[in-house]
Amino acid sequence: MNTQLMICLIIFVATLVSFLLNKIPMWLTSMISLAALFITNCIDSQGALAGFANTNTILMAAMFVVAAGFRRTTLVDTMCNSILKLTKGSFKLAFLGYLILTVILSNFIASPMVVYAIVSPLVCALCDKGNVSRSLYIFPLMVTAIATCGILPGPTAIQMSGQFTGFMETYGFTGMTFTPINFFFGEWPVIIVVLVWAMLLSAKFLPAQTEIETAEKKENKASAGNLSGFSNTAGIIIFFATIIILVFSAQLKLQTWWVALVGSLMMVLFKVVDQRNALRDIPWDMILLYVGALGLGTALTNTGAGEMIGNALASAVGGTHNNYVLGALFFVIPFLMTQVMLNRAVSAVFVPICLLTCSALGANPIGLIMLVNAGSLTAFMTPMATPAVPMAMGDGGYELKDLLKGGWLISIMLAAVYIIYTMTVFPAF
Repeated sequence: MNTQLMICLIIFVATLVSFLLNKIPMWLTSMISLAALFITNCIDSQGALAGFANTNTILMAAMFVVAAGFRRTTLVDTMCNSILKLTKGSFKLAFLGYLILTVILSNFIASPMVVYAIVSPLVCALCDKGNVSRSLYIFPLMVTAIATCGILPGPTAIQMSGQFTGFMETYGFTGMTFTPINFFFGEWPVIIVVLVWAMLLSAKFLPAQTEIETAEKKENKASAGNLSGFSNTAGIIIFFATIIILVFSAQLKLQTWWVALVGSLMMVLFKVVDQRNALRDIPWDMILLYVGALGLGTALTNTGAGEMIGNALASAVGGTHNNYVLGALFFVIPFLMTQVMLNRAVSAVFVPICLLTCSALGANPIGLIMLVNAGSLTAFMTPMATPAVPMAMGDGGYELKDLLKGGWLISIMLAAVYIIYTMTVFPAF
């Protein structure tokens, strides 16, 4: 183990300990970690500052403003009242409807963060309308957006299957094609498991209320109904126009961060969001937390931590021909790594390792690639894995310990489904 890797791992462990102890704000820990990585040469200045210009950072900040603008319109309350009327006042049925909407959107939009940003204003308004703690329902909403991404044979699955087919051709698996329907046949029980957990179990492991949540409720009540008729209509049009363009951004050849940025600027320009206080709608502590997490993930990648773990995994696999042992390894290790590195980076590291291992063992890679992808997407126990997590932390007021407490059960449930079911349907041997 080289010196840089050892230093990087020490900083990483210290950062996690500080997050867990929560003696200082998490954003401050994240920035201290970033500074320490730079001063110890674990990351250069370009890598340290890249998080501030990262497209996901811009996308996240812009979507906060777009969502904030939409929350101020009368349509949010109208939709909540209509859904509650349709469900005869049942909060649970209304929440289930939003979860199903989230599942559908996550299979049309490849970014769980964008999906979360679309549905979260509605769920927050539903909670406020029913005088229910947001913190009990924001986390399961975020998990649903992440965990069900790309399972149905929609645009998201088509995009991912094309990438995996390209990987297989590159590593010598010619004549084999990864199709969008593979995801559905190999992963459909996950949708049921996630919905059951979100409806019946998740709230038992989450805090009932937070100071952040209480303060935001008061602010929303104070600003309710303050929009002019023109601004109210503009806010509704801008929100849905932004969402529709985001859904078809690939076909329109537009960058998602640019679409969200234009949407946020329009919200300010048309006075849906207060021009003097527009920046208050962006939770800068969560942005800084995410930027620092990006830097830490970059350092772990650059110093060879991913490669080291991958090589250790390949050695651990040895010559085993047990489908479930292989499945467990290729799910659990990416799952652990994706909590501290961006899920796309983890997938990029492990898909080649998976294919090389399958080539050496003479194994069918379809099911194992699915597990690598699934492990990389089971990313909701730290703010480092995907931008949807810090967004949810802002809405629900969660600390790291809340994410760990709220996420352990669904992580075990997903692991069991993927390892047992997927490897039975798509065995390696």
